[in-house]
Amino acid sequence: MINIDSLISIRKTGDYQRDNYDAFLKKVRFSFDIPSIHITGTNGKGTVSSYIASIYQQAGYKVGLYTSPALNEVNEMIKVNGVKIDDNYIKSCINDYKKEIIKYELSSFEILTFVAFDYFKKQQCDICVIECGMGGEIDATNVFTPILSIISSVSLEHTMYLGKSISEIALQKAGIIKDEVPVLIGELPEEAINVISEEAKNRETHVYSVAEYHNAKFSNEGYKFTYGTLENLFIKSHALYSIKDACIALDAIEILKEEYPVDEDKIRQGLENVFMPCRMEILTKDPLTIIDGGHNPEAIEKVAKSLLNDFSDKPIHALFACFKDKNLMAMLSSLGACVDSITLTTFDHPRARDESDYFLYLSDYEFFNEPFEAYHHLKELYPEDYIIIIGSLAFAAFMKRGLKNE
Repeated sequence: MINIDSLISIRKTGDYQRDNYDAFLKKVRFSFDIPSIHITGTNGKGTVSSYIASIYQQAGYKVGLYTSPALNEVNEMIKVNGVKIDDNYIKSCINDYKKEIIKYELSSFEILTFVAFDYFKKQQCDICVIECGMGGEIDATNVFTPILSIISSVSLEHTMYLGKSISEIALQKAGIIKDEVPVLIGELPEEAINVISEEAKNRETHVYSVAEYHNAKFSNEGYKFTYGTLENLFIKSHALYSIKDACIALDAIEILKEEYPVDEDKIRQGLENVFMPCRMEILTKDPLTIIDGGHNPEAIEKVAKSLLNDFSDKPIHALFACFKDKNLMAMLSSLGACVDSITLTTFDHPRARDESDYFLYLSDYEFFNEPFEAYHHLKELYPEDYIIIIGSLAFAAFMKRGLKNE
């Protein structure tokens, strides 16, 4: 039997294709036909997915939710009505298809996607919310016809795989658009909108766009806001950017209200029930320490707006670590515009930048090889100020685990 911890070792070729996975699905005669919402986007898709799933669950539907990446364990990527899949099901499913998994050299994400879809079918979910892993067109999740496609955002990321321009990346994400299936988009660059609109036209479907929210006010550990006719909505988040994610979720519920009706009180409660870890999460209050998984320039810019909006009364000091393939210059530039100091570090991950990867910036920023030493150094230097830990979702999760253990 293949152990869960060995998933990552099945294939490490680093390629980005669907040939193996498609051949595997054909071989095992698997198809996925549960009514599902399919979501892609550079940022925000996990939060949008969680809001939608929570609202439908609150309304009494049996909801499957597939998100990535995992912060702590793979089980948290696959949930039904908020309950994580158990180890035994994952192990059993992998063992049942072990021969084919090895033959077609499936990646860990492809395996988990298959396990999720198999699980949702066995659980007889009423509706599923499926988040793409990367891109869209050849993502392992893109093997079914959804009832709604959502593209939350488009910016330059994973350029090695998705393209070198916004238009090329948008075309990859537009790959989840299907014939006559409505498309909902967040705030996107004009070139991305043009690509998506053209694809929607070819698919003979309609594009919906998220509107503006109003009256956003931080109160009681979260934001109140108005969207459309819904006043005093509340999300349990310090992240200003999560309001827009909530609005996309509200639009999704509205678009599908004929097939999946939800009362207003269930919508409100569904939003309130969601807590997204490592999204402007307050870890400690002495000193106030914020942790955020912002891992690309667009995400850092959104974090900067949150910091300037709600944490501008004191100096802010950033502890930063990111992956080797990220746009370091743009991320540090955006972060530097809203914090008073940046300290660089690394962490235990094969993709994490180490000291040699920061060599161009070591004259401008202090570097610590040990991230917890760096954090305690900042605490001692600035006991009355704010600290934010940022740069990678994996780094955020790593630091959260470590600091909790302390």
